[in-house]
Amino acid sequence: MGKSELSGRRKPNLLFLGIDSLRRDHMSGYGYAKLTTPHIDRYAQGGVLFENHFSPSVPTTPGYASMLTGMDCFGTDVVALRHNGGLGGHVKTLAEVLNDNGYNTTCIGFTGNPSSRGFQTYLDYEGWAADPGGRSPKAENMNRVAIPELKRLAAADKPFFLFLRHMDPHSPYLPPQPFDRLFYDGDEFSAENDSLDALYRFEPFANYFRSWFPEGCTDARYIDAQYDGALAYMDACIGRLFTVLEELGLEEETLVVITSDHGETLNEHDCYYDHHGLYETNLVVPLILRFPGKVPAGVRCADYTQIKDIMPTVLELLGIESGIGFDGSSLVPRMFGQRGKVEPEFYITECTWMRKHGWRTPEWKLIVALEPDFHFKPAVELYNLIRDPQELRNVAEEEPEVVAMLRSRMEAHIRKRESETGRTNPMYTNLNWHGLGTGPFESSEQAYASLRIGSVSNARQLQEKDRKKGRRVTS
Repeated sequence: MGKSELSGRRKPNLLFLGIDSLRRDHMSGYGYAKLTTPHIDRYAQGGVLFENHFSPSVPTTPGYASMLTGMDCFGTDVVALRHNGGLGGHVKTLAEVLNDNGYNTTCIGFTGNPSSRGFQTYLDYEGWAADPGGRSPKAENMNRVAIPELKRLAAADKPFFLFLRHMDPHSPYLPPQPFDRLFYDGDEFSAENDSLDALYRFEPFANYFRSWFPEGCTDARYIDAQYDGALAYMDACIGRLFTVLEELGLEEETLVVITSDHGETLNEHDCYYDHHGLYETNLVVPLILRFPGKVPAGVRCADYTQIKDIMPTVLELLGIESGIGFDGSSLVPRMFGQRGKVEPEFYITECTWMRKHGWRTPEWKLIVALEPDFHFKPAVELYNLIRDPQELRNVAEEEPEVVAMLRSRMEAHIRKRESETGRTNPMYTNLNWHGLGTGPFESSEQAYASLRIGSVSNARQLQEKDRKKGRRVTS
């Protein structure tokens, strides 16, 4: 079957790369000084790169819920990593919409999470554990599953939606050689280095990190370099996916989306190689769209965009009318330089290891704790993002008027969205966000004594409910 014949009889395909824990400021295509993502960078030149894209509700479960429904956290009613129950029936997922429009739909690497609802086929790969050599070739493991599935879907007589959840930037960062030393040429065991001392004293995470850090490692720069090395390794493997797509003759028939559910904090803000905290490290994510003939090439869009905008954008590019009133809006007009709906300030939430919410503007970041946290941080944090982009200086006590102004805007937004949805803010109702069944923490001491990751296997179980090996097909 020729490409022109294929174009005339079926809708476009969708290849969707959801790269877990990928912060855009560590991608070379977004200005990072180290060449971490050359294949993605080159691929992005054939499409549109959004420079100021945000995931306002962290971590994984609410991030993907918003990404795959086009709704904000009020619309999904999902804010917690350990979301109780499934995704509500009041929302429809991208997979469900595409099923209704004649697509074959496959999800790889996201089995069991409430936000992955609606795919016909689920496949798994090893995206967590180390191999016998102590490294974790996550992206190659992904390719061993994804490439045959891509070929199977391409051979069918229906368009396809293939969703890939890459895990390389998610801890444990264990890239294979030579990527483990690509960005580091020091001595990670130097007795004179104490940059990991505070981490090793932080009991909630210490055992988890000891389970995958090299024994005796003292240098935080080495662990940071493992994150960057994991990106570079994954990028090379993703380059192979792009090659297969081209070899199959599908480039002009396929919309490719590259994005992330949230960013990642390295040895910053006392949050230690994880994605909790409402700092920029966790909120900034990439968004790249490529679709020859439908998406302009070589465009960089500086407008503020959010993860809830992805689904309406995808459906417009695929030519599908869903009839859904999304909270997000299509970004297609902005790809072509037209004006669109822009939200320069927005509500932010976290229910990972702390329960906090806040309000972000281009100049200010307000973070308000809804209960004491295990880092013993202040109940209110305020950062000037222009003067202090790394969010190192909390000025809440110095700027009470700004705190009051931002809190007022946040509360007005909450009231508005509660009225529009007919539901209470999920940040107020998800009181078992930590999964302990004890209700909100009454003190930081209680939180510190209660919360533990423990090991890599425990970390996996936090994100995957009912994980099964192999393929599961639903009707």
